[in-house]
Amino acid sequence: MTSLSFGTRLWFAWACFFRVLFDGAFAARAFAAREPRLLAPVPNDEPEPPTKPEKTSIPKVVAVTPAAPPASVAPSLDAALQLLALFQREGRFIDFLEEDVAGFTDSEVGAAARVVHEGCRKALRGHGTISAVRSEEEGAKVEVGKGTPPSQVKLVGNVKGEPPFRGVLLHRGWRIDDLSLPTAAAGHDSRYVAPAEVEL
Repeated sequence: MTSLSFGTRLWFAWACFFRVLFDGAFAARAFAAREPRLLAPVPNDEPEPPTKPEKTSIPKVVAVTPAAPPASVAPSLDAALQLLALFQREGRFIDFLEEDVAGFTDSEVGAAARVVHEGCRKALRGHGTISAVRSEEEGAKVEVGKGTPPSQVKLVGNVKGEPPFRGVLLHRGWRIDDLSLPTAAAGHDSRYVAPAEVEL
């Protein structure tokens, strides 16, 4: 950059004095020009040395603590209560369970059980499909293979060793293949499985 003569610098300094004094924006620009970092770089004829490649920073591995599993949510009882209400409506199931049958004769209990059985069976078959877990007849010799879930087969008696297990089928078990319950009306409280009845 060419250097200014003394006379030019003297005139420029005199002009800048009044300009800085009466022009705030110019004064701010002149003040900023005092910082060397804002000045244009002085040209250099010598070739610049090749710049070294920047070191690639290795990302820091941060240990992440896994979030705690959500607390188990209590299952809704609505479906179970609906099914219980169907048993009550069709077979008077709760009435039968709540009745003190100690003073009844076997024939009286048997007659009541027949009515309850018929109604509850109608309710279950009308809203669901049920099948046996094991196809063999009760009392037959069966084998329980390795990996059989305990929800499907319950081992009772003297359980030792490793599967496969061989034993006698005491109960075939039941599996619900399909269950279609009626949709409850808005505002319905499923806890009331049987409303009280009042005759007018």
